Amino acid sequence: MKDYLPLIEKALDAYSGSFDLPQLFSESMRYSLLSGGKRIRACLCLACCELMGGSTDDALPFAAALEMIHAYSLIHDDLPAMDNDDMRRGKPSSHKAFGEGNAILAGDGLLTMAMRLLCDVPGQEEAKKAVFQGAMDMAAGQSLDLNVAARDMASLHRIHDLKTGALFRAACLSGALAAGCGAEEAQVIRAFADKLGLLFQMTDDLLDREKDEAENKLTYVTLLGVEQTKREIEALAKDIRGILGRYTGDAASYLLELTDRIAVRRS
Repeated sequence: MKDYLPLIEKALDAYSGSFDLPQLFSESMRYSLLSGGKRIRACLCLACCELMGGSTDDALPFAAALEMIHAYSLIHDDLPAMDNDDMRRGKPSSHKAFGEGNAILAGDGLLTMAMRLLCDVPGQEEAKKAVFQGAMDMAAGQSLDLNVAARDMASLHRIHDLKTGALFRAACLSGALAAGCGAEEAQVIRAFADKLGLLFQMTDDLLDREKDEAENKLTYVTLLGVEQTKREIEALAKDIRGILGRYTGDAASYLLELTDRIAVRRS
């Protein structure tokens, strides 16, 4: 499987360290941004760019910006006012390591840093818009999740289509658009991203089912049951393979393998 991670990690380290900032502010941002993770959204961005005939250089600023946006969202999501999680990726959450005020500022800084990075990219207006839209939609999904609890399948899907799916769409579309794909191909990439985002959320619900049940939280598992959720995951993975079947090359193989890994993930 192709490995985009070294390229992404190098770019995140270099860019986040390029600003003259107060030490604690910089340290708190980099603590969350450089804490590892699968970098799925950034990898999707680079792979979709290559799938459309572009190079990783074309999409790397968008991939890095998406990881900054994702990191900021996790910092804020962990806060006591939201999900109140003390641990993230095996170490204390930002607000536990630096205090709530500094965690909020770290999230603010990462979002601003992402916007600055995109502003430095010449042209590529459609790819930029895809990232901006993804960031706004994600925040809208978080707002719905916080203020309007899901009641049924339609409202649950609406929340997760924004909260989770938005950055998947932004990643895939910005990468494809950075490569110069046309409107028809962009629709194909969007369909792929939408199904992959839903696949990711359903597997997430399977992994968290005990915790969600204890909190009486409505999820795909509580609505469909474990076995039906597994069948839905299998169906989504099959649909994604069908969408990607029109493409060949390393990027297509990477996306197919990534789909399979998400479908059977255990963490």
